[in-house]
Amino acid sequence: MLKQIARFFKALNANSKPSEIAHALCLGLMLGLMPKTNALWYLIFIFFTFVRINKAFYFISLLVISQFAWLLDDVFNAVGLSILYYPQFEKTFAFLIDIPFVGFTRFNNSIVMGSLACSLIAYIPCYALAILLIKLWRTVAAPFIVRSPVVKIVTKLPFVEKILNCTQENL
Repeated sequence: MLKQIARFFKALNANSKPSEIAHALCLGLMLGLMPKTNALWYLIFIFFTFVRINKAFYFISLLVISQFAWLLDDVFNAVGLSILYYPQFEKTFAFLIDIPFVGFTRFNNSIVMGSLACSLIAYIPCYALAILLIKLWRTVAAPFIVRSPVVKIVTKLPFVEKILNCTQENL
């Protein structure tokens, strides 16, 4: 567990592009909001596992957001119903449901459709916010934390020093 936390903060401060971390957070948001009982979730998950993003942030954001996604089910249901019952889309959805294996994506479920639509709408603002926060972390917060007297005292403790050396060797 300590190793994963060290990797998390190392990725925040690493030379990796902020866009890789931001995309990972946004894709984790997208999948975290969707129900996991459909083929669409698994297709998106596998596809983005092979894309160049920060996998640690991808999985962490996916797991964290999944824990709270159920709180928005009423919103997703309302958005999904409005999309599914939109008159101009009815023929398209009727055509899609007749295609083999498309039904396994459960796009006709109002919560699946609503969570997909909401996550796609939230992607760009989330991406911009993540870029801003990562840049703020790297320029302001991280140097301040490293220079703080509490961190200097804690890192000089023999037990913590041994753990830090161990995690740096294994990274």
